[in-house]
Amino acid sequence: MAETAPLKIDFVSDVMCPWCVIGLSGLNKALEELKPEGIQANVTCQPFELNPEMAPEGENIVEHIGRKYGSTPEQSAANREMIRQRAEAVGFDMRMTENSRIWNTFDAHRLLHWAHEVAPERQEALKKQLFSDHFTHGRNVSDAGVLTQAAEAVGFDRAEAGEVLASGRYAREVRQAEQLWQSRGISSVPAVVVNDQYLISGGQPPEVFASALRQIAAEVGKTAPSAPAA
Repeated sequence: MAETAPLKIDFVSDVMCPWCVIGLSGLNKALEELKPEGIQANVTCQPFELNPEMAPEGENIVEHIGRKYGSTPEQSAANREMIRQRAEAVGFDMRMTENSRIWNTFDAHRLLHWAHEVAPERQEALKKQLFSDHFTHGRNVSDAGVLTQAAEAVGFDRAEAGEVLASGRYAREVRQAEQLWQSRGISSVPAVVVNDQYLISGGQPPEVFASALRQIAAEVGKTAPSAPAA
């Protein structure tokens, strides 16, 4: 297949969402599989907060899931194990326990917005670092020190990241982006929006993403305007 213009992919997600880890990993594996077919994409991480009112001190995961969804501790444990296995299948080390906590992610989204402004090609690396910090290492990703350390780990300037967090920069932009995606009907994550037109929902396996992106690329190819005659 001849190479076509890269697909525009908006990966709408929250740092607190384990299915977003699975979804991003599955999407990346699908894109690797599709490269020989000439299908490529530019991925931008977009903000979504599952718990925008979460207090700074966070909340225990079992208590949170019980309060929000009515799950028993046993159901919560079974769900964590199922998610761990799904994450393992796509190469991610998911270590949630009954002592894990849910954190406020607004500052993480501000940092990700800044990362895209400064070096869009490294924004996804920061997203993955934050996933690892939270789900693998149990770090508090609402803490400025954890956030700036994550930024530094993927090549950003730690002092500048700290200034962004301390100043409140990009708060308006993140709120506007969150409202935009909600206005477009996004009410759960991950949501993979392709070329502002096609939606792939949920933490799908790589083969599901690959199949969907193949179909989308074919459709885009059919509708793309013809090149002008020489």
